[in-house]
Amino acid sequence: MNAPSRLCSRRHFLHANGFGLGSLALATLLQRDGLLANPAKPIEAGGARFDLTPKKAHFPGKAKAMISLFMMGGPSQMDLFDPKPMLTKYDGKNFPGEIKYDNLAQASSKVFGSPWKFHRHGQCGMELSELLPHLGRVADDITLIRSMTSGVSNHGQGLYAMNAGRITPGRPALGSWLTYGLGSETQDLPAYMVLAHPNGLPTFQQEHFTNGWLPALYQGTVVRPSEPRILNLDAPPALAGAPQQRQLGLLKALNEEHLSEHPGELDLQARIASYELAASMQTAAKEALDISSEPKSIRDLYGVDNPVTADYATRCIIARRLVERGVRYVQVLNSGQSWDQHSALIGSLPALCAATDQPTAALVTDLKQRGLLDSTVVHWGGEMGRLPVLQNDAGREKWGRDHNTYGFSMWVAGGGFRGGYVHGETDEWSHKAVIDEVKHYDWHATLLQAFGLDHTQLTYQRNGLAASLTDNQGAKVVEKLLA
Repeated sequence: MNAPSRLCSRRHFLHANGFGLGSLALATLLQRDGLLANPAKPIEAGGARFDLTPKKAHFPGKAKAMISLFMMGGPSQMDLFDPKPMLTKYDGKNFPGEIKYDNLAQASSKVFGSPWKFHRHGQCGMELSELLPHLGRVADDITLIRSMTSGVSNHGQGLYAMNAGRITPGRPALGSWLTYGLGSETQDLPAYMVLAHPNGLPTFQQEHFTNGWLPALYQGTVVRPSEPRILNLDAPPALAGAPQQRQLGLLKALNEEHLSEHPGELDLQARIASYELAASMQTAAKEALDISSEPKSIRDLYGVDNPVTADYATRCIIARRLVERGVRYVQVLNSGQSWDQHSALIGSLPALCAATDQPTAALVTDLKQRGLLDSTVVHWGGEMGRLPVLQNDAGREKWGRDHNTYGFSMWVAGGGFRGGYVHGETDEWSHKAVIDEVKHYDWHATLLQAFGLDHTQLTYQRNGLAASLTDNQGAKVVEKLLA
């Protein structure tokens, strides 16, 4: 006899009680019989489960988690990672080739030599800008890719390409694919978490962490830069404790009944699983996001108590704490398009580096000393780079660089990637990749390989077709990047 259905509809019950996110959770993740009692299953046709329980990869992979330090706007590769003596030699002279400008109104053909010197670091002798002294200390732990391309000189299309596989919007982000394919090592926290900047999210907002057409369970959970870092975790005082547990128990029964009446509806299973997760987050998230217990040595390593680095240091520590606790994918975001220096590059680029260099390098060091770097991928990069010529020729303090997606740099550490390795080259102007080009979809195929996932097999049935992150673009795994 379906007594609950006779008393009220499920929709009416939810509307009448108006619980917050935490209260909507299905009581008691301590009784995880429904989901976690199931053994992990391989990813195969017909075997997908839309939940966050751990799933077996296609083959053994070294990477288990990832932290993406995404720099929206397009960091200038020739000023940070890709030294070019030719730029210095021809500084102020006309560029002897063709340039594709994004902003013709401020375009110039004058070569813009980097104002900063480069130095060799580590046993590998990696050349890095003087703006990145802390990164130089971990040069032997990183792979520097100097030959990235996406082929689209537009922020939106570049973002979609680097973050979701193609230049069109509406597709699942990388973090969604990883959590869809592998689930999570924790059932107490979201599998995919996004750490926002105090000034707000970057341009294109939720496009950075959208689940696209994957079930909503795989979208990123935004963590606010100040308390409360996640909204609506606590039950109202009148419902706290036993009353909440009783009401959530009833909700559990209603959900189970509803699910039994709709067998095979995996989207419904995913939605119920997300409610279960919210219950546990009431305590687990608060603990994970609180860095007050971190020792002074760690605070000093990251620069928590320095006003210049405090914000980024705090978020990098939180990212480490999250992967320590089993979160699969963490993305740390900047605000707006802060690395998009069409003008005032000489003043703004050093400021951005000062705020992020120490915390970024500290994250690599900290993960390594905890034994986590071998299984955690740390990624640093944006959606594009910059051109070798001057933009906004209205006085030195206003000089900048326009977009360039035909040859730019990013770096990656840990999780099965090589350390102390420089991959690829651009031409003598740092304009176009000419040796060992890495297209954005090659990067994705290689990253999935590090996680033990075959990019051709990690698919989702959509409109009768098997859609994937690399989506039949001829992607190849760049074996040279892997240890």
